[in-house]
Amino acid sequence: MGMTMTQKILADHAGLESVKAGDLIEAKLDIVLGNDITGPVAIDVFDKAGFTKVFDKEKIALVLDHYTPCKDIKSAQLCATAREFAKRFDLKHFYDTGEVGIEHALLPEKGIVGPGDCIIGADSHTCTYGALGAFSTGVGSTDMAAGMAMGENWFKVPSAIKVELKGQLQPHVSGKDVILHLIGLIGVDGALYRSLEFTGEGVKALTMDDRFTIANMAIEAGAKNGIFPVDEKTMEYIEGRFTRPVKVFEADPDAEYDETVVIDLDTLKPTVSMPHLPSNTKTVDEVKGLEIHQVVIGSCTNGRIQDMRIAAEILKGRKVAKGIKCIVIPATQDVYMQCIREGLAEIFIEAGCAVSTPTCGPCLGGHMGIMCEGERAVATTNRNFVGRMGHVKSEVILASPAVAAASAVAGTVASPADL
Repeated sequence: MGMTMTQKILADHAGLESVKAGDLIEAKLDIVLGNDITGPVAIDVFDKAGFTKVFDKEKIALVLDHYTPCKDIKSAQLCATAREFAKRFDLKHFYDTGEVGIEHALLPEKGIVGPGDCIIGADSHTCTYGALGAFSTGVGSTDMAAGMAMGENWFKVPSAIKVELKGQLQPHVSGKDVILHLIGLIGVDGALYRSLEFTGEGVKALTMDDRFTIANMAIEAGAKNGIFPVDEKTMEYIEGRFTRPVKVFEADPDAEYDETVVIDLDTLKPTVSMPHLPSNTKTVDEVKGLEIHQVVIGSCTNGRIQDMRIAAEILKGRKVAKGIKCIVIPATQDVYMQCIREGLAEIFIEAGCAVSTPTCGPCLGGHMGIMCEGERAVATTNRNFVGRMGHVKSEVILASPAVAAASAVAGTVASPADL
């Protein structure tokens, strides 16, 4: 029986000719990632285990993105721990305030990750890098500590779901709508410990930013990872960024999948996830007019330049509705600079938005937009669990940048077509 893309990458990194779903393997790692929350925990485990060196100072990334610029004494201490570790081992990929970006937007942008890689990160949305044709998955801080020391990790080889995309995205529909629609179809545990493998002619219709968004939220369906084929758009994206040898893996024609889900992009409509699960999906038309208090445009899911351009196009010449807090967070410093150069930052500010330095901020209830009891937000983030963005009696509606920007202007859940 043939192998899926994920299985081929894992077999290659385990030094095996083939693997099958359920196999336990030990695979070599190309990148180990941590942030200002998970990194210090892993560092503590690393030190307590008696490790005195890292496996490769060029293959560990520490990104201080969740609570930075530091919001309080505790977050400052966590960052100090990470800084000391990075200095101790002269880590090449250490990013702090002033040059930091949200980790899952920053690593692809910097060329740290690429096609064919095997990547672990102590953050659940590490699956983002599957957009580049890599196997990447989230792990706990203990696994991160072992990975930093040994450069290897144990995996159970996942089975796979084939997601066949066909057609073309329609106006005001993006990768966020695709992944929300998929999660609505299969549920938050529909792909539990399985690989979501995206295929079909519709893949060509997706930009790289669309693919990053989709792969990023694979975990919200319970998936071990999400992965896209490597094509011309992938190679164009990594050109001038990724300097290591490129390994391209393709699924075998007889690869085995547990099931196939077909999504027709031609018929897809702007979609949102209502509180308090990403699988609680509705089309915007079903819920438009619902009162909101806050809009967040950013995060590792939707803080890239395409997202900023989409939001700015809708906000240009318009004003955020009175009483609405609209927070815009470019995902990296490069995206922030592009927003300035292209005049997008000016559009946001003139519309009445608060524009932040890159940070995860409100996505996890960190800072820069915490909600009180009774408030409701439309956000381009990835989770809307109870209390995710503040008070347990606040609510988060997940949406695309287009829907979020339109909602900011309307003062209620809205579609760009409504403006």
